[in-house]
Amino acid sequence: MMRLHAFVLMMLLAPAAAHAERRCGWLENPSMRNWSLLDADGGWIIMENGSGYKAEGMDKIPDLTTGEYVYTYAAHGYGCACMDVETDGEEGISRIHSVRQLPLSRCRSDPAIRWFLDRDE
Repeated sequence: MMRLHAFVLMMLLAPAAAHAERRCGWLENPSMRNWSLLDADGGWIIMENGSGYKAEGMDKIPDLTTGEYVYTYAAHGYGCACMDVETDGEEGISRIHSVRQLPLSRCRSDPAIRWFLDRDE
């Protein structure tokens, strides 16, 4: 009976977890109310000032400045992170489940996202 309950619980929770995907890359906050994740598949909008686009779960993004963080203007900048998210199927993240900040070296050494650092050269 215990196994049956565990199986039913697993089946109920599996569909919710199946929609989340892990995306790792540069988590950028270039200006007020603008957030994006830049990974091997390109850029993902998390929040966009002016358009009103805002992913659910923004409160899951930790204070990146307490970890390894690159300041680009005032308090704005970028860090390296892995996020469990749901996307809208286009260029946006619709829901954030979790965020884990990583050392900058992790993103700097990833050739699939090196373009982010080279874009201003």
